[in-house]
Order: sequence, then structure tokens, then C-alpha cells
Amino acid sequence: MSETSAATPAAQPGQQSSQVTARRGAAHDSVFLRAARFEPVPYTPVWFMRQAGRSLPEYLKVREGIPMLESCMRPELVKEITLQPVRRHGVDAAIFFSDIVVPLKAVGIDVDIKPGVGPVIADPIRSFDDLQRLRPLEPDDMPYIAEAVGLLVDELGTTPLIGFAGAPFTLASYLIEGGPSRTYENTKAMMYGEPELWAALVDRLAQITSAFLKIQIEAGASAIQLFDSWAGALAPDEYRRSVLPASSKVFDAVAPYGVPRIHFGVNTGELLGLMGQAGADIVGVDWRVPLHLAAERVGPGKGLQGNLDPAVLFAPTRVVETKAREVLHAAQAIGDSGHIFNLGHGVMPSMDPDALTRLVAFVHEASAR
Repeated sequence: MSETSAATPAAQPGQQSSQVTARRGAAHDSVFLRAARFEPVPYTPVWFMRQAGRSLPEYLKVREGIPMLESCMRPELVKEITLQPVRRHGVDAAIFFSDIVVPLKAVGIDVDIKPGVGPVIADPIRSFDDLQRLRPLEPDDMPYIAEAVGLLVDELGTTPLIGFAGAPFTLASYLIEGGPSRTYENTKAMMYGEPELWAALVDRLAQITSAFLKIQIEAGASAIQLFDSWAGALAPDEYRRSVLPASSKVFDAVAPYGVPRIHFGVNTGELLGLMGQAGADIVGVDWRVPLHLAAERVGPGKGLQGNLDPAVLFAPTRVVETKAREVLHAAQAIGDSGHIFNLGHGVMPSMDPDALTRLVAFVHEASAR
């Protein structure tokens, strides 16, 4: 696309250019990164999953007439959309605007994001022959990602940028089902009935996901979050046997960079300990599990992120503040070092942006040390 620039050779961990190191260093002492490193903070940092999106009128304006995947490939547009919630809400971190299927598109998978549906795969992967279409991801496949991250980090200054990617299980479910699913019948049929094919698929996806995250980190992202959105469809034994190894490969691949690693899934209360074992420094908790139980399940040495029910934001302000204070008190009760305030899932499209702005201010004030 006309807005992209030529890709530069990928750096090795610890060998990023001094310019990138300096850019990331500007955010080193931010409240978000200090909390992610379990250091004392003056207040609890807060950001929101899907904070850059359909709840913002400015987002709808700049995205008008531009398909989702195309918008993810325009660096200047990605920069603007990523910055919008930082300007409006005063959140403590930016989350890179992209989509988990962007790297699949980059390696040649015929995928589209259909409004009201989500990612749709034209030719699902259900055999070893199909698997050959899933080649490794190289930096030259997506020069627009490094360019967009560079633009953002320069603009954000002391505000850290969180890079992100989809976890192998969630990506595999889209590739196998051909789109969103409620039952994951084809995915589980492969997992149970063709374990060798399943292992080969998630192993390839672990490489693709790792490469996508490395591109973002090497361009200046200060932290990463791995989304395993659909892992809640699994029982613990299934997760341990068929998902944990691939997710661990992703976390291991980015460990040498030394950036905080967050792991999040929906309806994963029974999996929290295993998700922490995969290699995350911080485990995201949805609203279904109280923080004290999440802390017990995750175990010592891990931070927690969450976990206000997003639907609470539709209630009056006094109710939102009461519920937010309950989350903060729960974090304090278990020792709130390493706690990052977030919703238990993403911002809803119909949510009042002003409610989010008020919530950020309230969390900062109510949690002031």
C-alpha cells in the first residue's frame, strides 16, 4: 500500500537499534510498566481492551468506508485510531490497533472480517494438505506493522504501547471452523481425532504469532498481550495437553526481549493457573472470577489484570464507582502490587465513551497511594 515503507531487517533480542531502545525507554518509568514489573506505583494503572473502536465517534469517522483489514494496513490510520482513546480517556497504556487475523492474511490465507460476523476463512484448514498453505511469517510480509508501531511510539512518548496477537488455539479455531463458532465442533474433532495434525497446526501458528509479536516489540512496543479469546471452551486437561505447549512456545519466543507478557481469555476461570504456567507475567481475569480466587488459581509471582464487568458501564455513575472500588479493594486485599485495572472483557460498541473517561479518573483517584 502507498502508506507503507520498506521493511528493515529484524533485530535480534537485545540488539534493537539504539533509536528503538531510546523510544521504548521513554515509557520505562510509566505507571503501567512499573505495575507490570511489580514495582510500587502512585496509583493503579488502567487501560481497556478494545478501547480504540466502535464506541468512539472519532473512530467511526476515520474508519468510514474503509474495510477493517485494510485499516490495519495503513500506518497513519493505525496511529490515529490507537491514539484516540489515549487522548480522550487518559488511559495509562495504548493498545496497538490491529486484528488477530492480520498475520494470517499476511501469509496468504484468504480471510476477511465481515461486519456483524467477524473473521471468515474462505477455505478452512482441515487436512495436512491444507496445512501447506500456512507458511512462516516474515517481517517483509507486513512492513506496515513496524512502520505503524514506530510512528506510535514516537507520538506516545512516555505512554507505553502494548503489542498483541491471537494465541494459537484461537487462531486455529477460526482456521478450522471457517469463522466464529459456538460449539467448536470441527476444532475439537481435529484436536481429539487427529492429534498429529492438530499439533502441526498449532505449532505453525505459534511461529506466526511469535513472529507477529517480535515485529511489534522490535519496532518499540513496551509490552505484549496474547489473546486466547476462545480457550474458555476447553476443559483444563484439554488445555494442558493440546494448547499449553503452543502458547508456551509463543511466550518463550518473546521472553528474551524482557517486556511484560500478558495472557487473556474469556470464560477461563478454570484455566487461570495453566494460563499463567504458559509463561505470562500477568494473567487477565474476566468478571466471572473474583480477584482473590484468581490470585489463588494463578499462584504467586504473577500479576493480575482486570476485572470489572463491562456491562456495569451502562449503570449510573455511582454504581460504576462502587463496582470499580470493589475491584480495587479486592486487589489491595491480596497485595495489589502487579495489579492493572481493566474490564473483564472488551469495550462494547454501544458504551458511552464519557463513562470510560470518568472511570479512568475514578480509578486513578480512588487508588492513589
